[in-house]
Order: sequence, then structure tokens, then C-alpha cells
Amino acid sequence: MTFTLSDTLPESKPALYETLVAQARALIEHETDTVANAANFSSLVFNSLDGLNWAGFYFFDGAELVVGPFQGKPACVRIALGKGVCGTAALSRQTQVVADVHAFPGHIACDSASQSEIVVPLVAADGALIGVWDVDSPRLARFDEADAAGMEALCRTFVEFGWRGIAR
Repeated sequence: MTFTLSDTLPESKPALYETLVAQARALIEHETDTVANAANFSSLVFNSLDGLNWAGFYFFDGAELVVGPFQGKPACVRIALGKGVCGTAALSRQTQVVADVHAFPGHIACDSASQSEIVVPLVAADGALIGVWDVDSPRLARFDEADAAGMEALCRTFVEFGWRGIAR
């Protein structure tokens, strides 16, 4: 199967995310390797949305979140549940939209350029925690509720079509 990333993306956020969901599904649904799917998913989002400096996965290993495929500068490798934005999203199982990461209690600064962040928990159909999808921006208040809805749709697509488990 050949995958082509569109050179022109819609300008409205709902239409943009709808396009990205379709592209993500086409990119990952026939690949059986989770790491390959996560790597391509990260690249798709990072290269399609403006104003990002990091986009990637932290997978739950049964005890903590461990960095997975991503785009951006090197990242923190392990994050405890309940710590920082990622750990909070994982523990609460709720998307975290943070307009100013410096105002978030216990924020973990992997890249000092990050100013805002959105983290979506990844949860399997049986309710098991898979991990989180984390996206950072060097701009304050880069993410809003439309981004939350769009990222959640993208993450549902990843869990349904791209997640095959991680061999440990």
C-alpha cells in the first residue's frame, strides 16, 4: 500500500483533524508492528500541525510510563503515574489541555522551550491503560477544546488500528 501525506490540509480544526484521522488510519491499519505504527503516527501529526516542538508516545509498562516513538528533542524516559501532565492524564484517564505548563503543579520540563501541552490517555477496549499521547508547543495556549476533540479522535484511531501491544 502506498501512503501519501497531503500537501494541503484543511484550515478549520475539525476538518483538519478529520483528514488526519483518515490519513492515520490509512497509514497504520495494515501494519502489524506497534512501534512502526507509533513512529509513523508521531511523524504524521508532528509534520501536519503547526506550532509543535514534540509529539509522541509514552507507553505504560505496568509500573510507569516509558517513552516510545516520538518526533522532537530527546525526552524524559520514565514518568511515574500521577506525575506531571503525562502522569496525571494516565492516572485520571482524562485528556489534559494545559495552556501554560509552568502553571501546572509538578510539570516535568523535558524541553525548556515547551510552553503548552496536550496529553491524551490511551485506553484499550477492555479498560487497560496503554499509555499516553503527548504533544507540546513552544507557544502559550496552543491547544484548545477543538484540539482535544481532534487528538482524542486520532488516539481512538491509533488504539483501534495501530496498537498491537509491545513485546517486553
